[in-house]
Amino acid sequence: MSSSRRSSASPIVPIVVLCLGGLAAALTQTMVVPIQGELPALLGSTADNTAWVITITLLAAAVAMPISGRLADLLGKQRVLAASAAILVVGSAVCALSATLAPMLVGRALQGVAMGFIPVGISLLREITPPAMTGTAIAAMSATLGVGGAIGLPLSAWIADAHDWHALFWVSTGAAAVILLGVVFCVPHVHDAHPGRIDWTGAVLLGIGLVGFLIGISKANAWGWGDPRTLGFIVGGVVVLVLWGWFELAQAEPLVDLRTTAQLPVLMTNLAAVAIGFGMMAQAIVMPQLLQLPEATGYGLGQTILQAGLWMAPGGLMMMVFAPISSLLIKRFGAKLTLMVGAAVLGAGYLVAFGLMDAAWKLLIASCITSAGVGIGYAAMPTLILDNVPMREAGAAVGLNSLMRSIGTTLASAIMAALLTSSATASGLPTERAFQLCFIVGAAAAFLGVLIGATIPRNRDAAPAPVTVEEPASTRN
Repeated sequence: MSSSRRSSASPIVPIVVLCLGGLAAALTQTMVVPIQGELPALLGSTADNTAWVITITLLAAAVAMPISGRLADLLGKQRVLAASAAILVVGSAVCALSATLAPMLVGRALQGVAMGFIPVGISLLREITPPAMTGTAIAAMSATLGVGGAIGLPLSAWIADAHDWHALFWVSTGAAAVILLGVVFCVPHVHDAHPGRIDWTGAVLLGIGLVGFLIGISKANAWGWGDPRTLGFIVGGVVVLVLWGWFELAQAEPLVDLRTTAQLPVLMTNLAAVAIGFGMMAQAIVMPQLLQLPEATGYGLGQTILQAGLWMAPGGLMMMVFAPISSLLIKRFGAKLTLMVGAAVLGAGYLVAFGLMDAAWKLLIASCITSAGVGIGYAAMPTLILDNVPMREAGAAVGLNSLMRSIGTTLASAIMAALLTSSATASGLPTERAFQLCFIVGAAAAFLGVLIGATIPRNRDAAPAPVTVEEPASTRN
């Protein structure tokens, strides 16, 4: 076996496998949206209860991403990727076989846990690709977070419309099984495991704190922002997270090395991730609602769910298209400036949307601009993280960055919903002013990301330690 950092075999196949795996995992975030209104009847429960079919996936993903990253640093990234793909297979199959709420929630939680595939895959790409391809590969893998969510809506709407709703999950099961085989036989096993132990107490505290905080944020509009339940979950979650941080600082082998993440390049990149994640999700929430609003309102565009999804789908593809462009920008100007450019393009897209609300094709243009900004920004963030953390902490650090993006998207979901209900017509529909306000807030969040990005210090040059690459099973004798 080669002792060099890079495998001598062609990295194209493992790159494709990892990107498709990230796409399959990200699709689970939006795949049930087209049937959300039908879930109470389909699962024999109430609308309040079936809302957890979406929420539980987001919560599980938020908790799983940093934990998966740490496990990858300790056990090896390829092993954790295979485990994540296997969990996605099981979770999707459980959903496909479900007819009631309880097993559906179990399956959806497992699908959320599988989201740990994405940050681990990103951190592995640095180790299995030649330097000339690393930036583009990381950019493409990062873009799958947005691409999966964007194309998941029209794809799942089409599947649900043409087939029984269980087909959504059988398709996910099949795709996950293919990814699992690809990871096992095509992705090289890098000998990057580092001796250490898993901080299970820290993992439990992090999980409790995140779940409490995110439940409070995600349910704030249903319960009311001043409701004791909302305040209790948000404040309680923050208190537990503070205790978690204090506990982690006292550990010799913490789940997340907060001293490393407190360094300005990493800290400010993670704060920018919240702002850009907010900007990405805001347009994904607001634009489809505007597209589907009845034309009788005078500003709604009268599209069906499937049509709205198709109008939004090119934006997801735009994120992937801009992955190699982002890589070129990173090589030419650095990851910091590239992050700022991405956030600025994202903000500009919202300003375009503010002025182009009267036709679906105009919103398509705005969606493509905002998506291009997300694609550029999302590609720069893991590069900034990986350039500023030790190799032994790469998985956990990228996982934490992915978590910060997830917090941004959750905040956007709650705040956009609050803004859309803050100004309603007599029939209860959001007013044109409410949509305009959403676009302004989305632009403000993106431009805040520009300002945060400007405070990131120049990256230090980190020479990664050599690791041994074992060829995939398919190439062994």
